[in-house]
Amino acid sequence: MGAIAGYVGGGPALDVVLEGLRRLDGAGEGAGFDSAGVAVVADGGIAAATRAGGLADLDKELADRPLPDARTGIGHLRRAGRGAVSDLNAHPHLDNAGRVAVVHNGTLANSAALRAELSGRGHELVSDTDTEAVAHLLAEALSSCGELAEAMRQVCRRLEGGYALVAVHADAPGVAVGACRGAPLAVGVADGDGDGEFHLASDTAAFLAHTRDVVEPDPEPGRIVEVRRGGGVSVTDLDGRAVDARVRTAGEDR
Repeated sequence: MGAIAGYVGGGPALDVVLEGLRRLDGAGEGAGFDSAGVAVVADGGIAAATRAGGLADLDKELADRPLPDARTGIGHLRRAGRGAVSDLNAHPHLDNAGRVAVVHNGTLANSAALRAELSGRGHELVSDTDTEAVAHLLAEALSSCGELAEAMRQVCRRLEGGYALVAVHADAPGVAVGACRGAPLAVGVADGDGDGEFHLASDTAAFLAHTRDVVEPDPEPGRIVEVRRGGGVSVTDLDGRAVDARVRTAGEDR
C-alpha cells in the first residue's frame, strides 16, 4: 500500500502535501516506498513532479524545477505493485491533456481491460500502472458531466478491486475529490483562514499537526468524498446518495 496526502485551503499546498508525505513516511505507514510525486493546481493547469526513489529524490527534483505556488495539491509515496520502479510509474498520474491528476492506493483487477479499451479510443498511456487508466477515464467522464465528483462516481462504478483515490482537476482549483472502497481514506477539517481547509490522506498521521477534526468514510460499500474550499465536506455513495459525514475527534471511539 502506498501513502496519499492531499490539501485544499488557503495555505501553500505543496509544502503542506510534502509535510504530510514526510509524516506518513516517518510513521512507517508502509516500509519500502520506491517513488514519490506531487501535483498542484495552479495558473489554470496542473504542474507535477515525480521521481523514482524516496522523498529526498523528489526534493532534489523540486529544487531543480520548482512547482508554482498553489492552494490545492496531492501527493503520493508508492511501493510498486503493477509496473516497475520508474519516474513514469510514480504517482500522480495525469490524462493526456494534463487537466486531471490522480493518486491511488490499491490494485484494480480489471486494469488490463480498461487500459486496452482506452488505447482503442486513442488514449496514449505512458506508464505500466493501473492508476493511469483512472486519470484517463476521469477525463472522459468530465467531458460529458463537467463535475469531478460525478466523474469520479461514474469511473468508480467501473473499477474492480479495492482502492483509495484522490483527484484534482485544472478547472476546479479549490476542489479535490476522493473515493474509497476496501482501502482507507481520511479527511482532516481545519478552519484555516476562515474559509476552511481540508486534508485528504490514507492515514490521519498526515495531518494531525494541523487538525484533529476528522471525517473517515466507511470504505467497504464504496464512498465518494468531495472537499471544496468554502463549501465543506460531502460524502456520498456510488449512487450519489448522501451518507453520514460526521466530524469526530481523532482518537475518539466511533
